[in-house]
Amino acid sequence: MNPTNPINPRNQTNQINRTSYAVEVEDLVKTFGNFVAVDRIHFQVEKGEIFGFLGPNGAGKSTTIRMLCGLLMPTSGKGSVAGFDIMREPEKIKQVIGYMSQKFSLYDDLTVAENLHFFGGIYGLSGASQKEREEQVLEMSSLKELRDRMTRTLAVGWKQRVALGCAILHSPSILFLDEPTSGVDPISRRNFWRLIRQMGESGATAFVTTHYMDEAEYCDRLALIYQGKLIALGTPSELKLKTLPRGVLEVECDLLMPALDLLKREPWISEAAIFGDCLHVIVKEETDPEREIPSLFARHGVLLRKMGPIRPSLEDVFVSLIEKAEKP
Repeated sequence: MNPTNPINPRNQTNQINRTSYAVEVEDLVKTFGNFVAVDRIHFQVEKGEIFGFLGPNGAGKSTTIRMLCGLLMPTSGKGSVAGFDIMREPEKIKQVIGYMSQKFSLYDDLTVAENLHFFGGIYGLSGASQKEREEQVLEMSSLKELRDRMTRTLAVGWKQRVALGCAILHSPSILFLDEPTSGVDPISRRNFWRLIRQMGESGATAFVTTHYMDEAEYCDRLALIYQGKLIALGTPSELKLKTLPRGVLEVECDLLMPALDLLKREPWISEAAIFGDCLHVIVKEETDPEREIPSLFARHGVLLRKMGPIRPSLEDVFVSLIEKAEKP
């Protein structure tokens, strides 16, 4: 659905350009009493982009998405979604977006088809066009064989597909997905992202909040938020190159925790963290890790099994950025 542009020529002063981006925010703030949940964030989302909004629990992701969806009034700042002002036109925003939360707002006592029909009516669909759209969504989501199943009997991954189908029935130009894969198994998560990519290829914009770093690789661009502040913005490749230009060393050794403590005390170590059964280490530019790390471990009785460079993951990037943000 393409919204009409509601700008009145008399009210264009100091307004964000409401046609260039699917989403745009400038100095957006949300406070709850003395607590600052979102702290002067600024970014734009291109039309047709899959935009990932990353951060740990409590970072401000859901608060931001609720403001953008017209569900929560900002404390200050500017923003537009699909050309509508988030301060003055939240009801218009609700009419042209799709929204899917991690709680899957479905009716368990209705069948899959009944849920789709109910939400289609909420979005203003009716008659033959509604029926046609419901069939399209059932086909796209591979739900045709489950159309008459009670929603409460479905596995979480299938409920996720039903929730997504309900959110896109009215063909929104922008889809907001708030932690949509929380609690979903890895195969269902992968299939879900395949559906999102298909929607992006058809021109829809997807704004996705997640704390799964592997999912972030599916996004065209990423914004990382921590303690309400935006700490990084760019494509996955850009963030890896900019944040970790020297790459990452993967270190396999015994005594992981003592080894980690040893490394963190050394001035030539930028960052070190446990990843699975090994350590990921970033050294400062002037350091020769092939000499320093074996020597350090040998002096303290830590057995070094294997060490070598690896391609940084987004998890490495995220950990590095968080540690930098926490430094005074």
